[in-house]
Amino acid sequence: MKIRILASASRDLIEGYRFYEMQAEGVGAYFLDSLYSDIDSLIISAGMHSVHFGKYHRLLSKRFPFAVYYRVEEETVFIYAVLDCRRRPAWIRKRLS
Repeated sequence: MKIRILASASRDLIEGYRFYEMQAEGVGAYFLDSLYSDIDSLIISAGMHSVHFGKYHRLLSKRFPFAVYYRVEEETVFIYAVLDCRRRPAWIRKRLS
């Protein structure tokens, strides 16, 4: 299984890093390490997560209030977004459409 992080999800990760790094030095790096670890777990568990908004699987991060929205196509996991779960559901739905 291959994992491909799309540009939109990369921007989400950078935005999350900046937010947490502003809270305290080093927390941004911990955020990225944690989220990349969650994403790497998809090599084993891709497709096992609940489906949201009709087409995206949602992996909840273990350490941060973030969700990874992805799709599995053939032997590749495409990461579309990494979003803060504290956002309004309508905002998340619009972001994923």
